[in-house]
This record gives sequence, C-alpha cells and structure tokens, in this order.
Amino acid sequence: MNGWLAAAALLLIAGVGPSLWGAARGAPGRRVVAQNYATLLLCLVFLLLAQGYGRPAYVDLALVVSVLGPAGTLVFARLLLAGEEGEPPGTRRLTPVVAAGTAATVLPLCVVTGPGRATVKLLVIGALLLAGGVATTKAVRHG
Repeated sequence: MNGWLAAAALLLIAGVGPSLWGAARGAPGRRVVAQNYATLLLCLVFLLLAQGYGRPAYVDLALVVSVLGPAGTLVFARLLLAGEEGEPPGTRRLTPVVAAGTAATVLPLCVVTGPGRATVKLLVIGALLLAGGVATTKAVRHG
C-alpha cells in the first residue's frame, strides 16, 4: 500500500463514513450538508485511487462526480429546504472544507502528474469542486 491508497482509505473511513451516516439521519438540512460533504470526499477518493493504482479511468469518475454531486445537492436543497427556517448545522464550514480538501488533494496530484492533459483535467475537476461548493453553500443557506 502506498501513501495515495492510505490517504484514500483514511478519507473513506474518517470522512465518507460519517458523512453518509449524517445523510441517513437527522434533519433535512443536516442531510443535505452531509450529502454534499460525502460527494466532495468521494470525488477526492477517486482522485487518490487513480494515482494509487495508476488507473487514469478513475479520474473520469471524479470528473463525473464533481459535475453531478453539486447538481444533486442543489436538487435536494430545493426539495427539502423549501420551507425550513434557519441555517443547517455545518453550512458555514462547507466552503472552507471544499476549498481546503480540493487544494490539499488536487495540487499534490498535479505536481506528481506533471504537465499535460491529465494535469488540465485535474485542474478542471478542482475548479468544478470549488464552484460547486460555493453554489451549494449559497443554496443551502438560503433554502
């Protein structure tokens, strides 16, 4: 097991597991926020697994998740938070967590990958994650 796979395992155990638990239980606002965290972490896990196993196809999975994840969060926010008052717990940390997690994963992968099309794809995924994080945070805050 190399460091990339260890980091992916750590994200799965310490991040995705609790996020899925939060998405399955609690108030609707908390579920939407937890679903967004789980989407971000799964995308980052796919990127780490792609590097760890040397499989570029996993980067395509991360690209799909980075596009569809925020769209799903926006749909859930629209349907579940329409009449809810107040801000769900964890919303204020959403954008900083997305920014920090994306930068901490995508930038080292860009350095390891080197210049080329794969690096451009990683940067596009990072930009999509950041834009999706900002958009979903605004949607969840304002219902």
